[in-house]
Amino acid sequence: MDFGYFTLSDNRYPGNTRTPEDFIKDIFAEALYAETLGMNSAWIGEHHFNLLGVNASPLALLAQLAGATTKLRLAPAVTLLPVHHPLHVAEEWATLDLLSGGRVDFAAGRGYDRKEYDPFQASFDDSAELFAEGMEIVWRAWTETGKWSHNGKFYQFKDVEIRPRPAQKPLRPYVACFSRPSMELAAKNDWNVIYAPFAAAMVYGSLSDAVRIYRETCEGTYKRPMRRAMCSYFVHIASTPEEEQYGKEALVSYFQDALIAAFPSSSGEKVPPTYKYFVDIVNILRDMRPEKLTDKSILCGSSQHIVDSLKQVEKAGIAEVILYFNYGRKPHSLVKEQMERFMREVAPHFTR
Repeated sequence: MDFGYFTLSDNRYPGNTRTPEDFIKDIFAEALYAETLGMNSAWIGEHHFNLLGVNASPLALLAQLAGATTKLRLAPAVTLLPVHHPLHVAEEWATLDLLSGGRVDFAAGRGYDRKEYDPFQASFDDSAELFAEGMEIVWRAWTETGKWSHNGKFYQFKDVEIRPRPAQKPLRPYVACFSRPSMELAAKNDWNVIYAPFAAAMVYGSLSDAVRIYRETCEGTYKRPMRRAMCSYFVHIASTPEEEQYGKEALVSYFQDALIAAFPSSSGEKVPPTYKYFVDIVNILRDMRPEKLTDKSILCGSSQHIVDSLKQVEKAGIAEVILYFNYGRKPHSLVKEQMERFMREVAPHFTR
């Protein structure tokens, strides 16, 4: 099982003195350090307008990383596809894949914040359909030979050809699967999936069940093996009860101070039917306390505890875990310390 660095650039906290500009520089340094430590990948989130996160351009940051690294795989976590034109997305990420020597792991999702849609004049209510049609266009742009046309509900164009081509043949996307329809879209199109364990537990029962259902859908309905399944995890290695409490309190702060305001909820907002499950997530997070946190959302505790937890993740069929070290306003120095410790004390137990 592989491991990668992951961040959503959360910086929305009461009394926070860390500027977005400083945090972007920290994230770049941490992702660069990930290659030094031998991590497989860096997954950089996309968020707009200083809401949940402060990094609006994963492509720019990853392009800078591409020139500063030689092995690190480069991934958005994830491209908010419905607010971009899919042809432009296909062109940009194909170019980065070419120039990086085939190191892009392209991932896309539809997000969860209406406030990120409205300024771009994208329809939040139609996000599921926009996402599905956009992904079809991106995939065709990378796989069609010669010129091709599209006549859909949201996008129409004739006789286009995307150049340059990606180095990977094909550049197979990852779909962020917070909901079952997203997983079914990935299975139908022979794409990879990436899960958040907390959401997977709510939608499927457990992360293991989420992978199993993806496998059964691929093999049973579409008569082909499943593609790669990944997941993300918050992580904090602790040597003492006090350090463990710190890691859990930081995550509760992330949930309640940074995340909830970005989620659709039943209070004061009309929630599209495709986001109804997020209402349940919000209600749980509002009442979250450190003592309620489990391995369904965070790997927190001793190195051995984290190894044991990840062995179950590996057993479920997960090929790579991307690790959210810098959540909850952790200092940059502590994040780097945690990254080094993980690769020294935990990762060797999963050598491929």
